[in-house]
Amino acid sequence: MTPPRRLVFTWGWEPAEDGTANPVPPGSSTVEIELEPEDDRTRLRFTHRDLPSAEATQSHAHGWDHYLPRLESAAAGDDPGRDPWLDGPM
Repeated sequence: MTPPRRLVFTWGWEPAEDGTANPVPPGSSTVEIELEPEDDRTRLRFTHRDLPSAEATQSHAHGWDHYLPRLESAAAGDDPGRDPWLDGPM
């Protein structure tokens, strides 16, 4: 049996507690992750599509650029350390 290689899910944010609408509402964009064997490693292909604006695309790219290397570190068995974004402004 071949293990799963692909995960697809929708992405978005709930409105703020004060009712302010979010520019990327729940289910409005799609994230696709594909895992491909490559020698003795695994290549991760990551796609986030259907974001509603260039600003949303840039903001999410900034976030994924921060978190994907942390995921890579954890997957390799290393400790990525405390997330500095938990301690202050991004």
